[in-house]
Amino acid sequence: MHILRKGVLQQPPSQLPGREQENARKVTSIDIYDVKLAATAATQWNPVVVRINTDEGIYGLGEVALAYGVGAPAGLGMVKHLAERFLIGADPFRAEQLWDEMYRRTFWAQGGGPVVFGGMSAIDEALWDIKGKALGVPVYELLGGKVRDRIFAYATGNDTDWQLELGFKAVKLACPYGPADGLWGLDENEKLVAKTRELVGDQVEIMLDCYMAFDVEYTVRLAERLRPYQLRWIEEYLIPEDLDGHMAVRRRLPWQTLATGEHMYTPWPFRQLIVRGAVDILQPDIFWVGGLTACRRIAQMADAAGLTVILHGGGLHPFGQHLTVAMPNMPWAEFFIASPPGVPLEEMRRIPGTRLPVDGWLTVNDGPGFGMDIPEEWLEPFEG
Repeated sequence: MHILRKGVLQQPPSQLPGREQENARKVTSIDIYDVKLAATAATQWNPVVVRINTDEGIYGLGEVALAYGVGAPAGLGMVKHLAERFLIGADPFRAEQLWDEMYRRTFWAQGGGPVVFGGMSAIDEALWDIKGKALGVPVYELLGGKVRDRIFAYATGNDTDWQLELGFKAVKLACPYGPADGLWGLDENEKLVAKTRELVGDQVEIMLDCYMAFDVEYTVRLAERLRPYQLRWIEEYLIPEDLDGHMAVRRRLPWQTLATGEHMYTPWPFRQLIVRGAVDILQPDIFWVGGLTACRRIAQMADAAGLTVILHGGGLHPFGQHLTVAMPNMPWAEFFIASPPGVPLEEMRRIPGTRLPVDGWLTVNDGPGFGMDIPEEWLEPFEG
């Protein structure tokens, strides 16, 4: 197994000066204890690309992306453990069986969560990459082919004027205040959304990311305040395990489009959201939920229920781009802009093979596999 030590994906907000640092702030679940984080969780990202080799000389690439102080080393250790236990001597074309074996023999012993399923995600992505390369086709062809020639991309971040200049027609704001900030915080949140609506006009969609920071009552109060501004959706307002809370919000806000899912692992929590009608939009993260195999299962369940799936950060990398272009109920892709205003997107550091949005639209590379071309000098063996 090899890992990528160079060519990190994004310039984190902690490196951004002045206005950009302030705009990077968002409310978090820990804020109820008056412990304010200086910036978004993106400051704690440790993305690492994993390469898995086959005995026929074909290799596949996947990514371990962990945050919150866990860091990439734990995820890489899990990848090594899973690879040694399940991949040696295995047929990489049997990705569904390998996913199921890794899940059934690992989750109960390790406790699940981002380390286990982050490791599984990286391996699963690499297996899809191997299969595409072996057959000489892009991954989206393995999924049934394109259902659209380009993907509508929305921008995440609070530098809305810069996002408009780049041509985006939908923007997602990081909500800066939560329950601990009282009525003043409610006022400030409303001011941010009102200012954004005035800036973008009526032809640009606005969404709001609440990052697991609210309770039911605060979610309802804020949504009622923001109703005049016609938010496309409100996302991740409660901690992910609070299914009853999600149902309470659904009952009290029948008119508001609701979204969640980036911090859920495996398809099973999403099945509960679907069956109980808790939200309108599911947002799995392909690096955390269990890889492309898990995301495809979620998308198929949601499609049968008439629900939309929009991957968390899915426009930032070939993994999400290939899946999104092939799934009928994945109409949009999220693109987080971590570079300062005025810096062209082409100057963002990223994995080779990643297409960038042009005027708010993404196209997808043609593979083979995920179409990622990692320079050999960027890789080194992992001996952990």
